[in-house]
Amino acid sequence: MTEQHVDVNFAVLDVAPEPYAVSPVLTARVGIATGGDDPVHAIALRCQVRIEPLRRSYSDAEAAGLLDLFGPRERWAQTQRTFLWQHCTAMVPGFAGNTTVALPLDCTYDFEVAAAKYLHALREGALPLQFLFSGTIFVKAERGFSVQQVPWDCEYRYDMPVTVWQELIAQHYPNTGWVRLSHETITALAAYKSAQGLLDFDHAVTSLLDTDRETAQ
Repeated sequence: MTEQHVDVNFAVLDVAPEPYAVSPVLTARVGIATGGDDPVHAIALRCQVRIEPLRRSYSDAEAAGLLDLFGPRERWAQTQRTFLWQHCTAMVPGFAGNTTVALPLDCTYDFEVAAAKYLHALREGALPLQFLFSGTIFVKAERGFSVQQVPWDCEYRYDMPVTVWQELIAQHYPNTGWVRLSHETITALAAYKSAQGLLDFDHAVTSLLDTDRETAQ
């Protein structure tokens, strides 16, 4: 193998819902540029996507939705920390100079997951993301290939509009959400629904909430 070094930079151009995916997927379009015209054979790209909650402000309604994650607003200076959203990968085909690649971001609406709780609480503005890139670069050379690692400091901050997430969820869960329950809880809820003559689980939960409010009053 010949030794050859290529400077590489990454930039997130946009993020949008993948319209034909069976499960919720966002696609990040990533621009890749090298410092010269040397052809790159391929890049086995890895990326860690993190959420940086300190990079934005929050309304009172959003703060109420974030209570489980960060506690009351007066504690946020101690409790708000950057946290992992997900890991993702992509294989970048050969190019010279610059190219773009679609980076799939698999999403979940499971409220047991911190990122889903955070995203659900946001009403407007932007989702503050940090993309940390890594991986292996394969460069064509006269006598074979040069192999190098993506530099550890390749990162990019991107503010994704909250409307992008809302559009994705509306596409896959129109007017609904997803809550994980144990088998025992589902059995008990089904029994309550039948005993009360309610149409579905949504009406059963609403009935229980109304009863709880009346008791509290």
